Amino acid sequence: MRRLAACLFAAVAVLLGLVVAPAAQATPKAPPGPIQYVALGDSYSAASGVLPPDPNAAPQCLRSIRNYPNVIAAKIGAQLTDVTCGGADTTHYRTSQYQGVPPQLDALSKKTQLVTMTIGGNDSGVFINSILSCGAAGIASGGQGAPCKAKYGDSFKNTVKSTTYPALVQALNDVKARAPHAKVAILGYPSILPKSEGCFPVMPVARGDVPYLNDLQATLNDAVKRAAERTKVTYVDMTKVSQGHDACQPLGVRWIEPVLAGTNPVIVHPNALGEAKMAEQTLRVLTRR
Repeated sequence: MRRLAACLFAAVAVLLGLVVAPAAQATPKAPPGPIQYVALGDSYSAASGVLPPDPNAAPQCLRSIRNYPNVIAAKIGAQLTDVTCGGADTTHYRTSQYQGVPPQLDALSKKTQLVTMTIGGNDSGVFINSILSCGAAGIASGGQGAPCKAKYGDSFKNTVKSTTYPALVQALNDVKARAPHAKVAILGYPSILPKSEGCFPVMPVARGDVPYLNDLQATLNDAVKRAAERTKVTYVDMTKVSQGHDACQPLGVRWIEPVLAGTNPVIVHPNALGEAKMAEQTLRVLTRR
């Protein structure tokens, strides 16, 4: 395990420009200190509901010490500043989310070398509103048909395209301005539902609305990806690696906890396994670049 951690640290350190081949007869330099790593983002970054909670976090943020930033920091030996907070949207990069909780961008500086985040799902309430609305519609229909799609149509997707995407671009540009020397990575959201049918009532989504919600999540992840490309930051694709680990799968396989019969009081969010896998995928992508 120590050997793996050392290898990961070396790979990420090279990636971030912390290790440079010495010039001939150059005076040896002192070894670099730990990577200065800042974690931003929402409840998927904070691992809201996963125990144990972070004693240094504001209680409202529901941050766990088992979130993917802590996993990454432990594996690469980084100095972590974690300001992730459940319920955050892109506006909370520039404004305080709760009294006594500074804007997340305040954690960044020119000394920051690595930044990760999951953000955008809470913008305009699209994520939570779609889950609640489609869940209520699914219960009312007994899990049959596609009542959510019939009622809301393209409204959720249109909001992501017209509002969430430009907000993500602004947020990423703000991050780069505050931390101009940092490697910045933004994660997509892991799969919540299987490709078809679902698992009503454990996930109270009508059978015909499963593809509808999957399409909405694909639209959100595409907005994250396009914003990353436009601002030239790293996008960590979680879609493919998380397929088959959705909220309908059994404990030990699923990365996302369901609405009913789950282990996480914060429903439809990653469990500890999911957070560990998000960390693993992030390191895999970072070390490839």
